[in-house]
Amino acid sequence: MKNKITCIIPARSNSTRFPGKPLADILGKPMVWWVYQQAKRAKNLDEIIVATDDERIVKVCDSFEIPSVMTKEHINGIHRMHEAATKLNSKAYILLNGDEPIMESEVIDEMANEAMQKDIYHCIAYKKFDDPVEVVDSGNIKIAVSDGKILYLSRSPIPYPHKSLDFSYYKIIGLQIFSKEALDFFVNAPERELERIEDIVDFRWLENGKSIACKEVNSKSISVDNYKDIPKVTQIIKDKFKRGELLDIKERL
Repeated sequence: MKNKITCIIPARSNSTRFPGKPLADILGKPMVWWVYQQAKRAKNLDEIIVATDDERIVKVCDSFEIPSVMTKEHINGIHRMHEAATKLNSKAYILLNGDEPIMESEVIDEMANEAMQKDIYHCIAYKKFDDPVEVVDSGNIKIAVSDGKILYLSRSPIPYPHKSLDFSYYKIIGLQIFSKEALDFFVNAPERELERIEDIVDFRWLENGKSIACKEVNSKSISVDNYKDIPKVTQIIKDKFKRGELLDIKERL
């Protein structure tokens, strides 16, 4: 389909910090179920697929009638996404990280709409930090941005406030747009020094001569990096239910 927008959710179980993360229980359902439900609520996606190298995740997806595809073992989600995309024919591919169970469907739609309206090579969603304390967390990838492009990324707070405190800190979130060409480029480009030092795969673009387009979004989502994030996410979902949000998902619990 010429203008088809496909959302791919990479999900792997062998996380060193949180083994079995996609199947972690949140209010009686595995986390991958929650991520899929958020994507399903989006209006601008034509197709949603979970890409995994774990048969247990495929079985769970099958039990909930979630489309999935089995891939080889890969070093990161983008490589897994690339393998899944080789079997598809879409205008653009939306990567939604498998550890984003509360990513707002409106934000997913915003990125999907961007992909529909423009010929985007690659674009990363980013947001302003909600809590200043999170800026020092090395699990959050901070970025320096100018004119819709990412100039630099780091696990350390950037920029350094040497002469001014009058600025905001920003971080990337688990939502990106890829063209097939961008996916092909990424998996064939070599890993270089900064990527190895910071352990940030997005350096692959900058260190191999590509710019990184980015789009600011208004998202309150938090990713699940380790066990301690599960109670936080669970409470956020409960609060949303109390406010009358996500009622369609609540009915499916």
